[in-house]
Amino acid sequence: MKLEDKPISSGSAPRRKTLAVAIPGKEAPVMIGGAAPVVVQSMTNTDTADVERTVQQVMELAEAGSELVRVTVNTPAAAQAVPLIREQLDAAGIHVPLIGDFHFNGHVLLQDFPDCAQSLAKYRINPGNVGIGENRDSQFATMIETARRYEKPVRIGVNWGSLDQALLKRIMDDNAARATPWPVESVMYEALVTSALESAAQAEALGMPAERIILSCKVSGVQDLIAVYRELSRRCDYALHLGLTEAGVGSKGIVASAAALSVLLQEGIGDTIRISITPEPGTSRAREVVVAQELLQSMGLRHFVPMVTSCPGCGRTSSTLFQELASNTQNYLREQMPVWKTRYPGVEGMNVAVMGCIVNGPGESQHANIGISLPGNGETPMAMVFEDGQRKTMLRGDNLDEQFQAMILKYVQSHYGKDAKAK
Repeated sequence: MKLEDKPISSGSAPRRKTLAVAIPGKEAPVMIGGAAPVVVQSMTNTDTADVERTVQQVMELAEAGSELVRVTVNTPAAAQAVPLIREQLDAAGIHVPLIGDFHFNGHVLLQDFPDCAQSLAKYRINPGNVGIGENRDSQFATMIETARRYEKPVRIGVNWGSLDQALLKRIMDDNAARATPWPVESVMYEALVTSALESAAQAEALGMPAERIILSCKVSGVQDLIAVYRELSRRCDYALHLGLTEAGVGSKGIVASAAALSVLLQEGIGDTIRISITPEPGTSRAREVVVAQELLQSMGLRHFVPMVTSCPGCGRTSSTLFQELASNTQNYLREQMPVWKTRYPGVEGMNVAVMGCIVNGPGESQHANIGISLPGNGETPMAMVFEDGQRKTMLRGDNLDEQFQAMILKYVQSHYGKDAKAK
C-alpha cells in the first residue's frame, strides 16, 4: 500500500481573528477575542434581589470554572443588590466578573442606580426590547452612554424570540420586493444579523469603541445557529458570543449545544460560549459550566481538568467495577483541581485512561500519561497500570480506587510540580 504524499494531520481550525475585548476584573481583565482562548460563561437563575442565594450560586459557578457570570437586573431591588453581591464575592475571594442582563427597563436602572452600573463588569443589551421607534433609539443610547461613562464593554445580544419587530417588517418588505424572494428562514437569519450589525454601528456612532463590543445572535435550532454565525462572522470582526438558546433539558440540551457550537468552533468562530441547558430537578446549575469546559477540552481548544478516557463496556465487562473506577477517577481529578491548578501547572492537560478489559485496555492505557486496564468480567480484581507507555505495576484487591488515585497523585507530583520542572 502506497503512502500518500502528505501526512494526515489533526487539529482544530485557526481561530478567526476578532477584536480583543477586555472585561474589567479585580485581579486582571478577562480577555475575549483577539488571540485569547475561548472563554466559558454562565448565568445565575436566582432572584438577584436575594443577595445571599445569588452570591452562593455565583460562587458555585465560579468554583466550577465559569470565567464570566451573568445576573439578571430587572428591578430596582435587583439593581440595588448588585453592589452588595459584588462586595460579598470580593470578600470571599471570588473575583469573577459580573455581567448585567438588561431587558425593557435597562436604561432606567442604569441611570437610577449608578453603583450597580459601576459594579458590573459588562452589560448585556437586547436591541429587540429596549423600546419602540424613537424611544428605542434614545433608550439604547442611554445604555451605551452609561457604558461609555464607566468604561464598560457591552454585549449586543439579539435573540430570535425577541426580535425588533420594526426591523423585521423592514427586512420582510425588502424581501417581498425581490424578483425572487428568499425563503422564510433566510429572511429571519438576515433580520438577526442586521439587528446585531446595525445596533453595533449605532453604538460606535455614539462613541463606543469597537474594542468594547461583543455580538451574539441566539437561536434554538442547530442548523439555524450555524447559518447565522457563519454569516455574522463573514460580515464583521467584532468578538462573538456563542450559545444555543433554550437548548433543552438533560442530554437533549447538551447534545444540541455541542452539535452547534462544535461546528462553529472548529471553523474558528466564537470567542465566548455558554451552554444554556435547562437544569434537571435537583441538579447543580454548574453543570452547564462543566459541559462547556468538556466541549472545549474534547476539541483540544483548552484544558481545564485531566480527562478520563474510558470504554463503554461490552459483554466482557458486565461487572460494574470499571464503571465505578472510571466515575470515581474523574470525580477525584475534578475535586483536586482547585489545589492542583496552582501547585502543579500544566496538570490540566494530563490524560488518564480507565479501561475494562484486555482487548483495547492495555493499548489505550499506554497512550495515556497514566492508565489502568482491568482484565474483564469474572476475574479476580486486578489491573495493569501504565505510565507514559510503560507497564508500571499490577494492582490487586478490593480498593483499586484508592490505590490508583495514590498513583495518580504521585505521578502528578513527579511530573508537574516545581521540582519536576527543575529536573
